[in-house]
Amino acid sequence: MIVSFFFIFWMIFLDTHSLKTHFNLNKEIDELENQKENISKMIEEDNASIKKLQKIDSLESFARENYGYKKENETIYIIETN
Repeated sequence: MIVSFFFIFWMIFLDTHSLKTHFNLNKEIDELENQKENISKMIEEDNASIKKLQKIDSLESFARENYGYKKENETIYIIETN
């Protein structure tokens, strides 16, 4: 009985292939899969932005909105609202 208990305890907690190790590895796999999905979505968004920015008008609009670029002799006022 004692040997059986020790064997079960060893297999569940102490062995390199224990249930605890498998649980932790499965948790890490799930986190990595979620991260992979998020990165795939970001890549799709970036590809769409790249296609959109291949037109000069879109590129100019993007630069004005995000980086504050302006034409010569032009003044831009940024108005922030809460």
